[in-house]
Amino acid sequence: MAHTELDLRERRVIEDMLNAKMSVRKIAAEIGRHVSTIYRDIKRNGYIDDELPKLNGYYGMVAQRSARQRRSRRWKLVRLVELREAVIEQLKEGWSPEQIAGRLQFEGQSVRVSHETIYAYVYGPNGQSKELARYLPNRRKKRRPNHSRRPRGLVFPPDRSIHERPDYVKTRETFGEWEGDLMIFERAQGKTNVASLVERKTRFAVLFRNNDRSTTHLMNKLMSVMEPLPQPVRKSITFDRGIEFRNWRKLKPGIGTEAWFCDPQSPWQKGSVENLNKRARRYLPRDAPVATLSNRDMKSICDRLNNTPRKCLGWRTPTEAFREELMKLR
Repeated sequence: MAHTELDLRERRVIEDMLNAKMSVRKIAAEIGRHVSTIYRDIKRNGYIDDELPKLNGYYGMVAQRSARQRRSRRWKLVRLVELREAVIEQLKEGWSPEQIAGRLQFEGQSVRVSHETIYAYVYGPNGQSKELARYLPNRRKKRRPNHSRRPRGLVFPPDRSIHERPDYVKTRETFGEWEGDLMIFERAQGKTNVASLVERKTRFAVLFRNNDRSTTHLMNKLMSVMEPLPQPVRKSITFDRGIEFRNWRKLKPGIGTEAWFCDPQSPWQKGSVENLNKRARRYLPRDAPVATLSNRDMKSICDRLNNTPRKCLGWRTPTEAFREELMKLR
C-alpha cells in the first residue's frame, strides 16, 4: 500500500483521543495507522510555547498547518524552477549541497534552500530520474539513514551518561527504574533475539521476543510492552551503547521514559540485567530455537524467574515485591 500522510480528519481524531487520555496504540488502531506514525506526528507537529507551556499539546489544525509548511519546504526545488536549475547547475560544477546552501545564505538571496532539502531532491524521484547523485562528492545510490550519519557521540550524548543519572536510581530507592539489554543467539537462529528488562528495586523481569535487531522495531516493541504499566512504574531505563538502542529518543515522547547509557564496554554498570540474562540463559541457551517460542512460552519463562525467591529481597519473589510497590501507588 502506498504511503499517505495524515490528513486533517485523522489529526482531529488524534487530538480528541489524546484529550480523552487514550493511548497512542488505541489511537493508531482507531484510524488504521501504524503506532510509530502517530508517535512521529505528535512529536513533529505538536504545539510548543516556551512562554506559555500550559498551552503545549497536540492540536489537529496546528498539526495540519505545520505538516503542510514542512511539505512545502520539502518540495521547494520542485515548485521553483529558477532555484532548481541554479542548484542543478552548481551540483554539476562539483559543489556540495552544503556549499550551495551556504552560498545562497552568504549572498543574501531572498529564496534559499537548506542542504537537507537539496539532498532530499537529489535522492528523490525527480533527482534520480536526472541521475543527480553522480555529481555529489560522495556518490551513493541512495542516502544513508540519519543514524549512520550521526557521530556516535551524538547518538548517545554526554548528558545521557550513567554518570548524569540521579543518585537515587543507583541506590535503588525508587520504584520504576529499569535496565535493558538484548540477548543474542546463534546465527543459525536467524535475526530473532530476546530483549530483557528488569526493574532495579524489585528485580522484576520482562522478556519479549524480537524478529530482528533493527532499532525501530525494538523500540516500538519495547514501548508497546511497557505502555500498559502506570507512568510511575516506567520512569527510566539504563542501556549499554549498542546500536540497537540508538532510537532511544522515542521513549520520552512516546511513553514518558528517560534513557541512560553505560560507559563503553562497561556491562557491569547495568549489573541487574546482566544477572537476569545469566539466569534466563538456563531456559534460553544460545542455541535455543527462539524463533519458534510463542508469547506463552516467553511468559512462562518470565513467571519462573519472577516467582523464584531472592535473597536480596529478603526471600520475597520479584512478583511479590513488584505487587507491593504497585499497591503503594494506589
